[in-house]
Amino acid sequence: MGVLKKEECYPNYTYDEYKNWEGRWEVINGIAYAMSPMAHPKHQRISSRIDWQLNELLKDCEKCKAYLPVDWKINENTIVQPDNLVLCYEINDKPYITKAPTLIFEILSKSTALKDINLKYKIYENEGVGYYIIVDPDSQSAKIYKLIDFKYVKIADATVDKVEMVIDSCKIEFDFSLIWS
Repeated sequence: MGVLKKEECYPNYTYDEYKNWEGRWEVINGIAYAMSPMAHPKHQRISSRIDWQLNELLKDCEKCKAYLPVDWKINENTIVQPDNLVLCYEINDKPYITKAPTLIFEILSKSTALKDINLKYKIYENEGVGYYIIVDPDSQSAKIYKLIDFKYVKIADATVDKVEMVIDSCKIEFDFSLIWS
């Protein structure tokens, strides 16, 4: 009797299976991750304020638009749903996006923190997401990473700070003090 390999111990789910599931899920390298229970009201409020501010900051930007969670199908067995994202391209008519967002916010919760800080960090870095912002509602702080030479470099730890970012050809100054209260 041989030793089982890691890939023999877990199911290997694909988009075709994922698209029929009820509830909110992500699939990373074929492994299913439940996105439930529903996010805490504080999480939802922060996400709403991020979305509002991004829409305001990008209202004059011709290419870039803010979105709430949408499926990003990276490949057949990796589908993620960032909390808030900015796309600087026209979306297709599919029920998911296939190209990397320019900016992603992930809001930590007890059930997703390790995945957001580790797995998604690496995925977003490898896929070329320009900015990755990890928001911690408990400490009311955010870590802002910018992709430089194919690696994330932390450019700021923000609490009530304004952080300038260049998204495509649009320069924005995101005010983190507006997302907490």
